[in-house]
Amino acid sequence: MPWLRLIRFNNLIIIFLTQLLVWWCVLLPESPVVLTPLNFLLLSLSTVLIAAAGYIINDYFDIKIDAINKPDKVVLEKSIPRKQAIIAHAVLNIIAFLLAGRVALAAHHPQWLLMQIGCTVLLWFYSTHFKRQYITGNIAVSLLTALTVIALLVYEPAIRGHDEEQQLYTGTILSKPGWVLLIYAYFAFILTWMREIVKDMEDLRGDEEEGCKTMPVVRGLKYSSRFTSMLGILVVFPLSAASYLLFRHNETWLPVYIITILILPIIVWIVYLFRNTTSNHYHKASNWLKVIMLLGICSLFIYHLQLTLNHAA
Repeated sequence: MPWLRLIRFNNLIIIFLTQLLVWWCVLLPESPVVLTPLNFLLLSLSTVLIAAAGYIINDYFDIKIDAINKPDKVVLEKSIPRKQAIIAHAVLNIIAFLLAGRVALAAHHPQWLLMQIGCTVLLWFYSTHFKRQYITGNIAVSLLTALTVIALLVYEPAIRGHDEEQQLYTGTILSKPGWVLLIYAYFAFILTWMREIVKDMEDLRGDEEEGCKTMPVVRGLKYSSRFTSMLGILVVFPLSAASYLLFRHNETWLPVYIITILILPIIVWIVYLFRNTTSNHYHKASNWLKVIMLLGICSLFIYHLQLTLNHAA
């Protein structure tokens, strides 16, 4: 269905499942005050609708570039009129604001809604300006990805209060759910930044013809690969340090998962990135990085298991 392709339905499912896992594995064990099952559903649906609207507006302003880079995937004007798309963009955002506003007002914190408004504004400027600028567009998308996790932290004060009651250097990081969410947000930010650069490398030809100033266009593919690998190191080193500290505190399952399922695949991916310079190669690299990001999300199951075992001990 054209509309499902336009809003990237598969990606929306991933966004919802990510927030669901964060809520179920990290927030729910701490007895959330605001994000009850109903409020969580409303907030997560708001996030999904804003993302869907973002995909629509991105395609709306990228018709020419997509016609060059991905002619077989263009939906607007072929199956869906642009006027209908811009109306859908507005309607989805309005519904999203109403859903998030319901949660924020119920918690007596209407200022929380500024997060959803800020995300919508950022998505608009990303599609119209930032996407064609050096680094700015990559950082904007990375920030928006991280905010899908941070939004749950903002809307659940019980988690922030829990961390304030804990001394910063007592226990392991597993006992501080607020810090856990910030760590996941950090890795979502860095891995998304890496993937956005690789996608720009894949779309180099179309971006050049449209005058975009992405990193591959301005600095070349070789520099972009090196920069992306450096970002990968910014993921591997903290993960390695976290694994070491968890082992020292006699945690087992989570560090083993981190080393075998995340650190090693990222290292292999960095090596693979330099093997070729074709568009198809970068497309495969982008897909593999998406798999690694999904594996990172799945580590929430292991986090929950480790936490359960600790409480039972």
